[in-house]
Amino acid sequence: MIPTFVITLREGVEASLIIGIIAAFLVKEGRRDAMRQMWMGIAVAVVLCIGVAVLLEVVGQQLPQKEQEGLETVIGLIAVSAVTYMIVWMRRHARGIKAQLEGEAASALATGSTLALVGMAFLAVLREGFETSVFLLAAFQDSSDTTAAGAGAILGLVAAIAIGLGLYRGGVRINLTRFFRITGIVLVFVAAGLLASAAHTAHEAGWINGLQSQAIDLGWLVRPGTVSGSLLTGMLGLQPSPTVIEAILYLGYVIPMALYVLWPQGMRVRPRRDRLRAGGRLGAAESAA
Repeated sequence: MIPTFVITLREGVEASLIIGIIAAFLVKEGRRDAMRQMWMGIAVAVVLCIGVAVLLEVVGQQLPQKEQEGLETVIGLIAVSAVTYMIVWMRRHARGIKAQLEGEAASALATGSTLALVGMAFLAVLREGFETSVFLLAAFQDSSDTTAAGAGAILGLVAAIAIGLGLYRGGVRINLTRFFRITGIVLVFVAAGLLASAAHTAHEAGWINGLQSQAIDLGWLVRPGTVSGSLLTGMLGLQPSPTVIEAILYLGYVIPMALYVLWPQGMRVRPRRDRLRAGGRLGAAESAA
């Protein structure tokens, strides 16, 4: 439930932010006539995204067992790639995303093009929707309780819409940088769990046959059927008996990505050449003194 909640909340807030800014500009400029076009474009984008998810699910159900496992592996890898791109992009642009979007909207209106604004809303929802569809499909395939996963997705979407409306009306103020960082670290663990699951389905499909011995026994911590076990599996992607390849992929993803997300924004590791140059200047200054 928690992974699907975070997925739809994060993606929904990003899409709501774009839609809210565009809607505010259209109202401000007295172009309410373009609002209908914008909502029609958004509706088309949503239908397309749902259609892609349904098509992938139907195709998967028609395939033999091994091919189903292979398709689940591909979907899982695409989902991990999408969320990794999303985390990296938002890490770099979260601080100025609102100002950037407002600038693009103002530029479109300055040229007298409301069609550009409608296109921005359509493409924003289409992009976020495709990412969400693939990620949710992978999360549902990896979940043991699809009802809870579905409830989490709906609650996340409702919360995202509420936040979007609040931002549009000016009654809600949130620190977008902090919001995307917190949700980003949760998604790092979710994506790592999906990557480990992709290794499992790849083995079931006959694609990976090595490193299949048990790496560690986490049965004492991750107990299937318990609330704590569901939380650890859902939030951290932990499994009771991960194989060696699953553990390698999990840790190989979590450690660098978590450090990347949590690294303070103002701190940058300077190249060794720059550090030596700075040290040389400091030494010269001390000699001159």
